[in-house]
Amino acid sequence: MHDVVIAGAGPVGLFLAGELALAGCSVLVLERDDALSSPWKALPLGLRGLNAGSAETFYRRGLLDAVIGASRADATKVGAAPGAVEAPAPRDVSHFAGMGLDAADIDVASLPYRLPSPAMEGFMTSLEAVGTVLAERAAAAGVHVVRGAAVTAVTQEDESVVATAGGQEYGARWLVGCDGGRSTVRRLAGFDFVGTEPLFTGYVAQVDFADPDPAKLPFGFNLTANGMYLRTPFEGHLGMMDFDGGAFDRSQPLTREHLQDVLRRITGTDVTLNGVHRASSFTDRAMQVTTYREGRVLLAGDAAHIHSPLGGQGLNLGIGDAVNLGWKLAATVHGTAPEDVLDTYTGERHPVGAAVLDWSRAQVATMKPGPNAPALRRLVHDLMSTPSGTTHVHRQTTGLFHRYDLGGEHPLIGCTAPDFRYEDGTSLGKLLRQGQGVVLDFSRDRALEPAARRWNGRIRYVPGSPRDDLGLSALLIRPDGVVAWAGEHPDDRVMFERAAARWFGSAED
Repeated sequence: MHDVVIAGAGPVGLFLAGELALAGCSVLVLERDDALSSPWKALPLGLRGLNAGSAETFYRRGLLDAVIGASRADATKVGAAPGAVEAPAPRDVSHFAGMGLDAADIDVASLPYRLPSPAMEGFMTSLEAVGTVLAERAAAAGVHVVRGAAVTAVTQEDESVVATAGGQEYGARWLVGCDGGRSTVRRLAGFDFVGTEPLFTGYVAQVDFADPDPAKLPFGFNLTANGMYLRTPFEGHLGMMDFDGGAFDRSQPLTREHLQDVLRRITGTDVTLNGVHRASSFTDRAMQVTTYREGRVLLAGDAAHIHSPLGGQGLNLGIGDAVNLGWKLAATVHGTAPEDVLDTYTGERHPVGAAVLDWSRAQVATMKPGPNAPALRRLVHDLMSTPSGTTHVHRQTTGLFHRYDLGGEHPLIGCTAPDFRYEDGTSLGKLLRQGQGVVLDFSRDRALEPAARRWNGRIRYVPGSPRDDLGLSALLIRPDGVVAWAGEHPDDRVMFERAAARWFGSAED
């Protein structure tokens, strides 16, 4: 019997598997598809954006350089320049409803407690690039992936759960469904999945244009009176949004004639498609489970929440789920976690997911065609073009400014920690690579050392003064990089011990 079985070997499932293995858990991954590679995962169809929060997560596990390298290699395969995956500086601040904003308008002074980091900016990548790096990490850690094994049944007992896949039963203490938006695990385990129905059918395709001149169909997001279309620099890569109430999605074959008709109607041009290599449809249906845990079954990524791809939040949201869940589930497996720590997974990640769903809904509502749409778009664009509006979009999309409600008055508690750096080259990002908690003690007399040593093995004690301590005396940082406690006075030992016990269980005598 394994400690954890994970259904789904996409980026979320593989990242979670690596986290659990890093913490010494035995992990098995069941994957429906036979192969890691596919045209839908490689560029251009597998194009995805990693925000700064996800980039920081990869940096903290020593994976950032590998992901950037794999992303460059994937771009080279399709004839793009090696730098195509990396945004120029200063980077544009994503977009809202297809309306781009200028990074120069960010009010940096209103974003306190940030320090320079290799992961301050996001970048473009592909599902294949991320999946390849994470598969290699999981394999090196001893994770076994069974491919061609779709889960068909789930049975729970008091102390275990059994997943049936490919006619075989796989027992574990815990099962995590990372098996996508139409999750079988979610359905079999009886999760409630609620939300809103779609307003559009979306299309992503790789096509041959009769006239590829961008003067006719400009690159980037293009809002029109009848919808939206997107052209990327990757040859033939096309996205469209047709506000038909989601009626066409998966209802009929995606023929060249249909895609051409939709594109002509949205663009108001006579554009012609000579051929369609691959195409798929999707909608803006926005749904979320009411809890991320049912007994011994948990969900992460699209299995827990689905929404439109506007703003590129889906992959990032899933990576955030995985890094939040991994250390908590591992500590539960090892019996070192406080009794309710696993319940904080839903408590912390559900509000983040709900906010992303609302962000998606707001964009769709702003883009929906109609007689009042141009006026609404102008108003929203004007508001977002102010420093406060641009900063708000930045906070919502960068992935660096979520704050979990962990209690405590200091504004850093519940936030991702700044990347404190020391003169010897040490940084917080490097200190977090082994997935332990970290105590940074900036006091000269090592005031917290006796207390911190009592959690030896679960918390790493690091004394010394960084280049910039941001006016703090010490911090306790969880394995996911979230600040659990921040002290501004050297005599905060009692508050530190309470926070350590809350997240890391009983201290050793």
